[in-house]
Amino acid sequence: MDLPQYVVGETTIGRLVDIVAEQFGDKRALIYPKLGIDYTYRQFRDICNDIAKAFMALGIQKGEHIAIWANNVPEWVLTQFATGKMGAVLVTVNTNYRSFELEYLLKQSDSTTLLMIGGVREKDEYLKVIREICPELDRCEPGKLRSEKVPLLKNVIFLGKEKHPGMFTWEDVMQLAGRVSDAELANRQASLDPDDVINMQYTSGTTGFPKGVQLTHTNLIGNAKSLGECMRLSSKDTLCIPVPFFHCFGCVLGTLTCVVSAAAMAPVVAFNPVDVLETVEAAKCTALHGVPTMFIAELEEMKNRHYDTSHLRTGIMAGAPCPIEVMKQVISEMGATEMCITYGQTEASPGITMTRTTDPLERKVATVGKALPNVEVKIINTSTGEPVPPGVQGELCTRGYHVMKGYYKNPEGTAAAIDKDGWLHTGDLAVMDEEGYCKITGRIKDMIIRGGENIYPREIEEFLYTHPHIKDVQVVGVPSRKYGEEVAAYVQLKNGAKVTAEDLKAFCKDKISFHKIPAYFFFVQEYPTTASGKIQKYKLRQQATVDLNREEDAKIATA
Repeated sequence: MDLPQYVVGETTIGRLVDIVAEQFGDKRALIYPKLGIDYTYRQFRDICNDIAKAFMALGIQKGEHIAIWANNVPEWVLTQFATGKMGAVLVTVNTNYRSFELEYLLKQSDSTTLLMIGGVREKDEYLKVIREICPELDRCEPGKLRSEKVPLLKNVIFLGKEKHPGMFTWEDVMQLAGRVSDAELANRQASLDPDDVINMQYTSGTTGFPKGVQLTHTNLIGNAKSLGECMRLSSKDTLCIPVPFFHCFGCVLGTLTCVVSAAAMAPVVAFNPVDVLETVEAAKCTALHGVPTMFIAELEEMKNRHYDTSHLRTGIMAGAPCPIEVMKQVISEMGATEMCITYGQTEASPGITMTRTTDPLERKVATVGKALPNVEVKIINTSTGEPVPPGVQGELCTRGYHVMKGYYKNPEGTAAAIDKDGWLHTGDLAVMDEEGYCKITGRIKDMIIRGGENIYPREIEEFLYTHPHIKDVQVVGVPSRKYGEEVAAYVQLKNGAKVTAEDLKAFCKDKISFHKIPAYFFFVQEYPTTASGKIQKYKLRQQATVDLNREEDAKIATA
C-alpha cells in the first residue's frame, strides 16, 4: 500500500494527519536538510498535537482566526496542520504585505492571533510594521494586547527565540501544551466538520481590496487528492516546495498534497535557485514545484555547477502562463519527464485543470490539461453566458467540491463570482478541445483591443519565446489615442545577448499578424511580481503608460 486510505468529504485535516501517521508512521514527513529537521509522520503528528494543545491553552476556540505572516519556516507547516486539528481558521498573510495591507487583513479577517517572523528582506522589517499598527505592544503583557486599530487582536507570537515586548515566543506557547489533555484535543478534533472553513487566503486583486477566500477541509483535501493522483504521488515520493506557503500553491499543491499522498515535504525557507537545487539533491526529491520564473532561474543556475537532479520525476509548473521552451528544458535538463501543468485560482482551492503524467509533450506544453477528477469545467460565451463548442474561445467556469464557501463578510463579491447554479466564473479566457484539454488565452481584462482587433497577449508571448536570445517576455496593452490600445512587450534577454527592438520587430515580420507585432519593446532585468512569483502585468501597463507619456491617452473615455 503506497497511499493512505480515507474518504474525501468525511475527513478533516486533523483526522487526515492521524490516518497517515497510523498507516505510514515510519515514513518521512517533513525534511529541511539545512535546518537538520527530518520528521517521520508519527513524529509530525505528535508535534502537531502539541501545537494544537498549546493553541487551545491560549484560549483559541474552534472557528477563531489565526493569521500567519512568515516565509516557509517549519513553524508555518506545523501550524497549518495543528490548526486543522483544533479547528482554528488559518489566515495566510502575503510576505510582501506592509502596514496598510496587514492592518486591513487583520481587521477584515477578525484575526485574534498573529504568528510572525522578524522579516524577510531585512531582519526586523515585520517587527517595525506590527509596532506601527499596534504601538500598544510595547506596554502590554503577551496575550493581553488591546489594539486601537485592530481591536480583536490579542496574541502576537514571534516565531523565533528573541523576546519582544508584548509578544509570546514560539517556545513560550509550546510550553503551554501540557495544560490541555490529549482527551480535550481529541474532543475538539472530533467536533470539527469536513465542511467547516479551516483556511482563509486573501486574493491579491489588481483593483479594490483583497477578498478573503474561505476554504473548507473538504475543499482542500479533495483538491490535494486530485492533484496527487494526477502526479501519481505516493509514499515513495519527496516533493521540494520552494513556492510560498501563504499561497495555495505552497499549502495545498505543496504541503497538503504531500500529506494526502503520504509523500515527504522538503520545503525551501525562501526561494533561491541554489537552495532549491541543493534541497533537491540532498533530499533526493522526486518532485519539484515552481512558477515559471523559478524554473528559469534554476535552469540558469544549473549552467554554473552540477546538481544531482536524477531522482526528479514530476512536479507542478503553475501560477503564471508556462512558456513552452521552459517546459521542454525542465524535462530535458532536469529530467522531470512527468512534470505537470496546473491551472486554477484560490477560489477553487486552487486546482481546476491539470495535465497528466502520461500526456505527450505537446499536450504538456500547449495546454493546461483537462478537468481534475470530480471537477466540472465549461467554456461560455462572455456576452450570452451560453456554452461554446470545442475550439471556440470563452470564459472558463468550474463547479464541484473545490469551489470556495465564499468570500469572508462579502456576500456581494461571492454572488458575483459564483452563479446560482454553483459555477465559479474565473474571469479567464480559454479554449477547450474535443477531448477536454484547455488552453488559457488570457484574462478577460488583459485582452488588448487595437483598432477594433482583439489581441491576446499569451499568443504573442509564445511566439516571442521562440527567439533564441529571449529568456522571458510579458506583453501588455498601452493606451493609444489613435488605436485605443497598442501592444508593448517587456523582454528579458539571456545572459550576454544583444538584441534591439528593431531586431525583434524584424523577427516578428511576416510570422505574426501586423497588428499583433509589439509597437514598443522594453528591455528589463526583472518584472514586478507578487510574493508568490506572479508577474503583475498591471504594473507593467502603468509603467509603459508613463514611459511613453500616454497618461492623457489613458484618460480618453471609451464605450
